[in-house]
Amino acid sequence: MRNRPVLFIDSGIGGIPYCRDFIKKNPQESICYLADHENFPYGPRKKEELTSILITLMENYLGKIEPKIVVLACNTATIAALPSLREKFPHVLFVGTVPAVKPAAIACNNGKVGVLGTERTIEEIHSLNLADDQCEIYGIAAPELVDFIEKHFDNSCENEKQKITKKYINLFNEANVDTLVLGCTHFLFLQEEFRKEAFHSSIKVFDSLAGITKRIEYLLDKNDLRADKNCQPEYRLLLTGDTAQNTTWKIRAQSLGFKLVPISSIKEL
Repeated sequence: MRNRPVLFIDSGIGGIPYCRDFIKKNPQESICYLADHENFPYGPRKKEELTSILITLMENYLGKIEPKIVVLACNTATIAALPSLREKFPHVLFVGTVPAVKPAAIACNNGKVGVLGTERTIEEIHSLNLADDQCEIYGIAAPELVDFIEKHFDNSCENEKQKITKKYINLFNEANVDTLVLGCTHFLFLQEEFRKEAFHSSIKVFDSLAGITKRIEYLLDKNDLRADKNCQPEYRLLLTGDTAQNTTWKIRAQSLGFKLVPISSIKEL
């Protein structure tokens, strides 16, 4: 029971920084990382469509993976589908990721918080009531940035990373934003670049990384689900879609120390 894995879900590599942070602080826990490559990207999808996709994933694989906690390591998926997933699967412990607007709003000096996210996140951000009425949320959707990180980050140079982050920092600077929230898990791959560029504009950058790890740890402790100390953890990366065995994902799995498992052979878990 305790040695079951924690399951992280994203449409691609966006949830990997969250997965890494959790493993670093909880090395005894087994992990399954499910990249729903078949349905990438989640950002442009309608709420109902994305909810249906995630419910289907849960129906198909919950019983086979048997996770003790499911982490929606994707702001878009969380905003669109978390309430429906909790209603559909009441026995499952879900952890969602939402943009870190609250801490950004507290640190904000001029009442204007910037949020960089996917189309779905930016469309829904005002309905989440993450900040009080004293703060204005200025959102920018950046689907091309998600695409860059998913498809080109591995082979990009520092100059390319700096150029693309500077573009968005300039836009937020022009909007007189003084705190910026990285509202898509993919963007944490450029966390350092964003912080460096934002520093020159006196913009403070926020993300939900530490908060998500703490929330998972809280649920593990509360429900007595910590892995046995003498247990050897297993790390597996699961992929949906026809390109599940391509070279890029093999390299990613190796760099993480994960075993790459095509979703079609999940029975091997």
